[in-house]
Amino acid sequence: MEWTDETIARLRELWAEGHSTAEIGRRMGISKNAVVGKAHRLNLIARPSPIRRDGEGVPPRPVIPRRVSGPTLPPLAAEAPTVPAPPVARPIPVRARPELPKPHVVRPVPMHTPRPQSCCWPLGEPGTRSFRFCDAVAMQGKPYCTEHAAIAYVKVRDRREEAAA
Repeated sequence: MEWTDETIARLRELWAEGHSTAEIGRRMGISKNAVVGKAHRLNLIARPSPIRRDGEGVPPRPVIPRRVSGPTLPPLAAEAPTVPAPPVARPIPVRARPELPKPHVVRPVPMHTPRPQSCCWPLGEPGTRSFRFCDAVAMQGKPYCTEHAAIAYVKVRDRREEAAA
């Protein structure tokens, strides 16, 4: 849109009549934002917002006291209530404790000694008493025994074989 002398004069006239920016835009066939922008550039007299008319319905802002410089809290010693000392507790006699069994000493296995691992295949429903893991010896480098590895690891078929069939 080009602002000609005629359109600027029409804008000034409608503005002076007190029409809203949206109404001026409708009458001139332009957007409300174009009216607002041009009115601002022309330094037309600002009007109160249509949302806040004469302060109706707008609650007054609460007065917030300014922050005072310096400490804002009184010293702790002035506020600390006097608390009586707790009564001294009498010592409780120590009873003879029964001799506890000595813990089983686990000797470390040297790193070079191969140790067979058990199969980690879950058996039963988790959370029930019957749930357990398969205890068979696991395959070398796998977490499962031979039987469960056959289930867990399925060979990938060559798609070329399927395409040829």
